[in-house]
Amino acid sequence: MTGSIWSALQRAWRDPGGRVGIVVLVGLVLAALLGPFGLPDPLAAPNPIAGAQPPGPDHLLGTDPLSRDVFARLVTGARISLTVAGLAVLLAVTIGAAVGILAGYLGGIVDSVLMRLVDGAMAIPRLFILLLLTLVWERIPLAAFILVIGLTGWFGTSRLVRGEVLRLRSAEFVQAAGALGASSARVMLRHLFPNATGPILVAATLGVGEVILLEAGLSFLGVGVQPPTPSWGGMILDARSVLMTAPWAAVFPGLAIVMTVLAVNLIGDALQSGFDPRSA
Repeated sequence: MTGSIWSALQRAWRDPGGRVGIVVLVGLVLAALLGPFGLPDPLAAPNPIAGAQPPGPDHLLGTDPLSRDVFARLVTGARISLTVAGLAVLLAVTIGAAVGILAGYLGGIVDSVLMRLVDGAMAIPRLFILLLLTLVWERIPLAAFILVIGLTGWFGTSRLVRGEVLRLRSAEFVQAAGALGASSARVMLRHLFPNATGPILVAATLGVGEVILLEAGLSFLGVGVQPPTPSWGGMILDARSVLMTAPWAAVFPGLAIVMTVLAVNLIGDALQSGFDPRSA
């Protein structure tokens, strides 16, 4: 056993990169939660004729081409991006963990069938599947968007969990549980799953960054989160026409994407080191 989750999280906090990532991500979450109580309406366009205004006392990060407050839209976009990423990754990790535990513990024909299905699914690019959906929906509803991202993101997690379960399956505590008459379901849920949380947690953390990038890219292409709902990728798309004259409208959401993805990747790397027995 590589140690408890709590001890791994403590080691992640002691890691300088992990600490920076946690501080940045917590600050972003707090801003997303508290922002609506003190910021202007992100959809309000008080003076579209005025165009984009530079950062100043009235607008901390300036305004976009429709005179909407960039900071308010940035904070609202954080709430959208984190919600999409959190729900999609939760769905993906749940499915991936279930498939990985079943394949690793039951083995035999179950393992072969499930892993061949995973191999086939991984051969199809995820972005290709999402773009194909635009042939069905001109504008993908947000709930469907989250569902599709989650349903196409569990394949790697299932492989990681399967490998961990294969390692744990021959452990003494698993063999003892079976010898005492525990059912397969009980062994998987009470003994294997808690001890396979290391790769699950790491995969979930890194998956958040991947989904944020994917959502931003699709929103920039116009097939992700639909206007007028703010999203970081959509904000960059809106600012494309004024990139030279009002760069702040695109630079700040771009920086938000980079900082968020970097933060979750730092946390993921720190957690991975925390679950590594060689780092204990």
